[in-house]
Amino acid sequence: MLFNILVGLIVIGMTVVIQGYGNIFWLFRYERKSVQWNVNNNKNQGARLLISTSVFLIIIHLIQVALWALVYLLLPGITEFETFEKSMYFSLVTFTTLGYGEITIGSSNRILSGLEAINGITLIGWSTAFMFAIFQQLLKKHVKKKSNL
Repeated sequence: MLFNILVGLIVIGMTVVIQGYGNIFWLFRYERKSVQWNVNNNKNQGARLLISTSVFLIIIHLIQVALWALVYLLLPGITEFETFEKSMYFSLVTFTTLGYGEITIGSSNRILSGLEAINGITLIGWSTAFMFAIFQQLLKKHVKKKSNL
């Protein structure tokens, strides 16, 4: 059990690093792009920013899920996954806390799936907060633009 907790904490650390650096990368990208925005085309640019941010965050989460899937596939004590696709599916269902339950892992390794669920709910919440912060910035620009007219 201690080994699984240690492995889980290491993977959690790696996914948090991915999330943190991903968010910082996207924030700098947003700052560079917002300086170049044309005031007349702000609505379309704002929509594109929200859509692209959403896609970027989903890609980050898929990378994080894939990392967990690799752990499930490569750990010697876990034999339930013959393919990466099966471990990816299990990981995605666990990370998002859907928990369908048609695929499970052995009782000695179950703690990993619980740690992944905690990790997933935390990182998805982080992404939600990040999206909301981007939306707030767009709203502030819109209000500022309206007040300058």
